[in-house]
Amino acid sequence: MADDVTPLASLSLTHVYYNPDDPISLLCAWLALVPQALCVVYATLIWSTREAEVILMFAGQLVCEAANFALKRLIKEERPARIHSTGGKGYGMPSSHAQFVSFWAVALGLFLLARHTPREQQQQKQKQRERGKQDTNVKTTTNGSRNGSLFKTLTDSATDLERYAHEPWSFAHRFVASLGALVLAGAVAWSRTYLGYHTEKQVLVGCGAGTLCAVAWFVVTHVVRQSGWLRQILDFPVVRWFRVRDLVVKEDLPQAGWEKWEEQRVARREVEERKKGL
Repeated sequence: MADDVTPLASLSLTHVYYNPDDPISLLCAWLALVPQALCVVYATLIWSTREAEVILMFAGQLVCEAANFALKRLIKEERPARIHSTGGKGYGMPSSHAQFVSFWAVALGLFLLARHTPREQQQQKQKQRERGKQDTNVKTTTNGSRNGSLFKTLTDSATDLERYAHEPWSFAHRFVASLGALVLAGAVAWSRTYLGYHTEKQVLVGCGAGTLCAVAWFVVTHVVRQSGWLRQILDFPVVRWFRVRDLVVKEDLPQAGWEKWEEQRVARREVEERKKGL
């Protein structure tokens, strides 16, 4: 083995060149790994939730990557000379990182702001539960602590906590989440020019291509939903065998499994109360 002179290769999937003396350059190197991290998130969510919307979004992400692959070989524009001198491979137009994160951020924003609509019935049920909690707290405060301002403060805090625990995401919550995704996507795209992997034009074209793919995919999935094709696909035996479901469009994101947990928690406390009364 000592005489083996076979040249070694680098796994370019996670190989990033950066300036070790520049903290910003190091941060950009970490940002370059965001697409790989998002793929792990996709795989985790698909396996753990079996949600059709997540599967559709990941499928669109793959279509966007295929479009980037084709565009690079059609345009054939080289990367900046500096990155070629360090051994950088592949064409640079458009930036695959910028296109990937732009698709993800825009697709996520379109889902949260245009497609995700928690059920009104669920919201009404949560408001009724909230009013019941408030009535119980008022009675407790009146009967048990007429001069206990500290108790009232704790009671109000508990009421606020219960309200938050059962309140679906508002449009403002979803807007902030969408804005956060866009900021992250912008940071990843900017990092590609800072590290010298792409020109500004290559990054901007990548962002535009990713945005266009996200909007087009949203329209395609809307047609698939409205036509009833998705419901038919979800009824296929093989799809049912994998327990794929389509709940996240109407079910609030933080509520997934939360109501079931709350019912179990309340039932457990009732059993404990009965045991104490015996």
